[in-house]
Amino acid sequence: MGRVIPTRIPHGRTARRVEWAHLPPAVRDAVETRLGAPVEEAVSQGAGFTPGFASVLTCADGSRHFVKAASVRAQRLFADSYREEARKLGALPPGTPAPRLLWTDEVADWFLLGIEYVDGRAPLRPWTDADLSLTSAMAVEMASLLTPAPPGLGSAVDEFASWPALWERLDHPRAAEIGALAARYADVVAGDTLVHTDIRDDNILVLADGRAVLCDWNWPVVGAAWLDSLFLLIGPRGDGLDVDAHIAEHPLLGGVPPEHVDVVLALILGYFAASANEPVPPTSPHIRAAQAWQRDVIDQWLAERRGWSS
Repeated sequence: MGRVIPTRIPHGRTARRVEWAHLPPAVRDAVETRLGAPVEEAVSQGAGFTPGFASVLTCADGSRHFVKAASVRAQRLFADSYREEARKLGALPPGTPAPRLLWTDEVADWFLLGIEYVDGRAPLRPWTDADLSLTSAMAVEMASLLTPAPPGLGSAVDEFASWPALWERLDHPRAAEIGALAARYADVVAGDTLVHTDIRDDNILVLADGRAVLCDWNWPVVGAAWLDSLFLLIGPRGDGLDVDAHIAEHPLLGGVPPEHVDVVLALILGYFAASANEPVPPTSPHIRAAQAWQRDVIDQWLAERRGWSS
């Protein structure tokens, strides 16, 4: 078992979002036209770290829908992110364990995104072995379906290129050693699989039939087939599960050289350490705490794997 890393992050309640009533009337009218019936209830999704509108809408005809929206003027970064999510969702092949893109629109300087509603729950926190097992199976299935990757997406090698240099400015007793590990990342992360890269509990829905689907496809890249399976383990490791035993029996991770796992952990440790040091944005009050927790989890995990003293 891994050592539990305590956290006071309010899982499932980390987002500060625009509510349905705050959308401009023209935007609400456009959404209801798309949905084919008036909206009677809007439940904002509290997970995640972005301030855009993201709600489950229940219409007068009983249908339920998931809609995202962001102001092109006031929330340009997030509107652009939703555009990218729409583009990448549209590129996913049939059968991918992800909600389907249904429509997009732009109304009154707002970008709108209609996504298939999926009735599910987030994995339990603390993580359980059962939820890890079924979400891990999803990641393995996804890697198979998304190899080779759809065209038009950037590579993990390019996306992570600036991360090793972060260790030149991070305060850590083993910064030079971890930085040297991270610098070897390119050959390790290269591949021809579409990798989600943001696979964590608040982007996962567990369905009643025991399957899971992965949401929020904002940051996928093309890389090694096992990367998502490793990224998934950060939360369970921090919650005390024995993820190294999980790795040993895993159909993808079990064949990865341990040194390659350490290289990727060193790489993403630098990202989380640097990100956690940034100022807290007013639109996302919990994001730095979440990044700091992931930093601490990976730091302990890597030290244990390398046999370093605390």
